[in-house]
Amino acid sequence: MRSPASAKTRAGSPTTPSNCNEAPMAYSYRITVERLEGGVPSAADEALVFQTTNHDDLFKILSAVRQKQLLPEDETAEFIIGLKLFAEVLMRHRADPPFKGLFPHIGSFMKSLKR
Repeated sequence: MRSPASAKTRAGSPTTPSNCNEAPMAYSYRITVERLEGGVPSAADEALVFQTTNHDDLFKILSAVRQKQLLPEDETAEFIIGLKLFAEVLMRHRADPPFKGLFPHIGSFMKSLKR
């Protein structure tokens, strides 16, 4: 089986094992953050770009939450993408302080969103 790092992917596509009958191991994304307004411009204003993986299809989740109309349309992507990025790091460090105390609460919150 190929590891996620060696599997060829494009942003938002699943990294799949060599056995196509298995579920995707992770989805790969490129995140870009650029300052548009505010503060004094500086050399540090260069765009922040990083790659990450998530066990969920973020676009599928975003679509489902938009359909539920839980938030105003202009806040939905901000909330879902931020929450899922945070939750993925939280899961990787769930046994470490201070994440250990927070993990059960975020898990409960995430389950309530799925209902």
